[in-house]
Amino acid sequence: MRKASVKRETKETQIELEINLDGTGKYSIDTPVGFFNHMLESFSKHSLIDLNVMASGDVHVSHHHTVEDTGIVLGEAVRKALGDKKGIKRFGYSIIPMDEALAMCSIDLSGRPLLFYDDLGLRGKITEFDFELMEEFFKGFALSAGITMHLKALSGKNLHHIAEVLIKSFAVALRNAVEIDPRRQNDTPSTKGVL
Repeated sequence: MRKASVKRETKETQIELEINLDGTGKYSIDTPVGFFNHMLESFSKHSLIDLNVMASGDVHVSHHHTVEDTGIVLGEAVRKALGDKKGIKRFGYSIIPMDEALAMCSIDLSGRPLLFYDDLGLRGKITEFDFELMEEFFKGFALSAGITMHLKALSGKNLHHIAEVLIKSFAVALRNAVEIDPRRQNDTPSTKGVL
């Protein structure tokens, strides 16, 4: 079982997170940001990654630090759980619809941290959650995990739908990329021999 636990404590946030890449999508999420809890639950359900998160932070200032730091910790946990990456598929991609919204995600577990993100330039609030924080979460994740990720909203008007379809597309692409490929027989999926 590919599992990892990560703790991060700063003056702004305190986060404890556990994952199991070979899970069934079970989750226990406890952050002070309601909509963000919903996004993390959706991520776990659609990635089939078991996820436990306990986070607190300076939400009286903004949700920014809690959301960004959770992305960083999740990325670190995925990187740790992947270990030497032998036998993985490496690449994952998805195009997911949700009502009028459509999102595309493509992931390479390359060891090269890059994020290319497009949310149609939309801004606004989903209850008390700033939609623009989705980018901060994904950026924290991609850079900490050491992956290349392209994530784009292709269409949509409702911010809730767009945020949710982005997280679902990300979850499905990551699920595909971390999956063990039985034909690899513990081989590293790179001509360099290392990722």
